[in-house]
Amino acid sequence: MKRVILFLITNFAVLAVITLITRIFGLDRYITEYGIDYKALAVFSILWGSVGSIIALFMSKSAAKRTMGVKIIHSAINQKEQWLLETVQRQAQSVGIGMPEVGIFQSDGPNAFATGANRNHSLVAVSSGLLDSLSREEVEAVLAHEVSHVANGDMITMTLLQGILNAFVLFISRVIGFVMSSASKGRGGGVRAGNFIGTMIAQFVLGFLAALIIKWFSRYREFHADAGAAKLSGNMNMINALKALQRVSDPEPLKGQFVGFGVSGVKSTVAKLFSTHPPLEERIVALENNKYF
Repeated sequence: MKRVILFLITNFAVLAVITLITRIFGLDRYITEYGIDYKALAVFSILWGSVGSIIALFMSKSAAKRTMGVKIIHSAINQKEQWLLETVQRQAQSVGIGMPEVGIFQSDGPNAFATGANRNHSLVAVSSGLLDSLSREEVEAVLAHEVSHVANGDMITMTLLQGILNAFVLFISRVIGFVMSSASKGRGGGVRAGNFIGTMIAQFVLGFLAALIIKWFSRYREFHADAGAAKLSGNMNMINALKALQRVSDPEPLKGQFVGFGVSGVKSTVAKLFSTHPPLEERIVALENNKYF
């Protein structure tokens, strides 16, 4: 959950800054100065739309470390840390990726995440609460889930998808802004004001819809990461890990208690639309039915 939220926040922040800079300095004015040049606008949208997602991808690992306060295990100082390193190394070798950095961050909740711009230079981190509340077999399944995210290239795929969606948002929002400015001109209103306001409103609304698509994609990839974890650590171990997270997450599912690869108590259809992870019970059923194997 956290890696997706960090990615989305960084991406939208960069996209907003790009929009303001191009607007303030008039870098995109030539596109609509004498009517819309759709080819130029398409190239502009693709180039600038990709910048935000690419920057977010390359900042993801350092941002996650800083935000979550991850302590990287450079050299194990106890048996727990040694086990974590050995487990991640074994799993990474099994799926053919480079050894990720392994870290622990302080949190009472059972959390874990993986991130990074490269399959061979990634980060896998677990919370102290996860290590304290789950059995070793269950923690191994959680680690396998995160390693599967890295092996599947989910962050890279998300970056490509986000870049495409950004391009659509930039393209369509500027078309809407041009239409609004033309309408303002016809009524004697402020052309530039209409263009700016129309563009920003359209970009906000379309950006929100794009975020829903990203969240749907994230939910879809969680099932595949579960399947990958089941292959690495055993299907029953992964099911038991999800059931353990259910026990830890309940009985207050609506208090916003996040786990590293799921949100507790996501029951309603509306809540599912805004979640980056499927309900734990749906993931358990998918594993029991071997749905994504």
